[in-house]
Amino acid sequence: MSDATLHATGQNPDDFAVQIADQIESFLVAVTEVAKGDEPGSTVPFLLLEVSQLLLAGGRLGAHEDIVPDERYEPDLGPEADVDELRENLARLLDPVDVYSEVFDPYEPRKAPVPARISDDLTDVITDLRHGMAHYRAGRTAEALWWWQFSYFSNWGSTASATLRALHSVLAHIRLNQPLEELDGLDTDQGVMGDETLEFEAGKVMQQEIGDQLGLGSAK
Repeated sequence: MSDATLHATGQNPDDFAVQIADQIESFLVAVTEVAKGDEPGSTVPFLLLEVSQLLLAGGRLGAHEDIVPDERYEPDLGPEADVDELRENLARLLDPVDVYSEVFDPYEPRKAPVPARISDDLTDVITDLRHGMAHYRAGRTAEALWWWQFSYFSNWGSTASATLRALHSVLAHIRLNQPLEELDGLDTDQGVMGDETLEFEAGKVMQQEIGDQLGLGSAK
C-alpha cells in the first residue's frame, strides 16, 4: 500500500485498521508540523491535543484482542529514519519545560522519579509509530496492527502517557497562575534521583516567565 493509496476512497472508513492508521498518520504529520516552529506559541497546546488523540488510538489497540501477524518473522524494513533534527527542534521549542520527572511504573512501590525529556519521548513514540506505518503502507496491515499494539504495551503507550501528564502540568500551572518548578539543573543523564534531590535541583520560575517564553500568556 503506497502513500497514494493510504487514504484511498476504496477503503472502508469504518474498518478498524483504517481508523487506527488514520489516527497515527494524523499524529505523525501534526507533530512534524509543530516541530517546524511556525507557531511556537501554540507548541504545548497543540502537542497536548495530538498526544491525547493518539492515546485514544492506543486505548483502542489495548482493548482489542491480541493481533497475530500473518508472517512468523517480521520483514526487514531497512534502517530507521533519522529523528535527530526533529528531536532538536522540539527541544528548542519546549525549552525551558522540556525536562520533567516521571515514575515509570506506578505499581512498583518506592520507585524514585527519574528525569525525562518531552522531546526525547515524542521522537521515541514517533519512531515506534513510523515502524508500523512502513508495514501498513507496504500492504502488511496485520503486521502493522500487531506492531502498534505490541509497542503500545511495551513502549509508546507509557511514554506517551507520561508526556501527556507533563504537557498537561505545564498548561495547568500557567492557566491557574501557579508557580512552576524549573528543572533546568536536572538532566536525563543523571540517573535515578529521590524526592529530596529533585527538590534541591528545582528552582522556582514564575508562571509569567514560562508563559512568555512559550507564548501562552497568563490566565486572567
